[in-house]
Amino acid sequence: MERPDLMPRVMKDMDTDMYDFVTNYITSFVKWDLVNFFYENPHTIDTIDNISRYTGRTPDTVRQELLELARLNLLEKTQLGHMTVYALTSDPMLRKLVATFQEACQSPDFRKKVIYHVIRGTE
Repeated sequence: MERPDLMPRVMKDMDTDMYDFVTNYITSFVKWDLVNFFYENPHTIDTIDNISRYTGRTPDTVRQELLELARLNLLEKTQLGHMTVYALTSDPMLRKLVATFQEACQSPDFRKKVIYHVIRGTE
């Protein structure tokens, strides 16, 4: 028996911009941790190894997610000599979305919706 997709019902009262942000950027718990890290440290420019240490994740786990967030322009990836570093985007609209997401995460109901979305995406 096929399960019905509850996603539209669960996310129905979410603002369109926030829904798009969640479904495009917060597709794993690691990405959620990374967005949170860069929000709390908006001027950080650092390597995969250091970011993984600060977020409590392994470099292998963080590497792919950082690359994906950079591909989506939420992070900026820069080569400094032999080092690759990552920073939060300088795009004011994306930074505002990150801030709006973080503010929304203060609500337990919103967090539950995001958790549901991430879990459904990893099935």
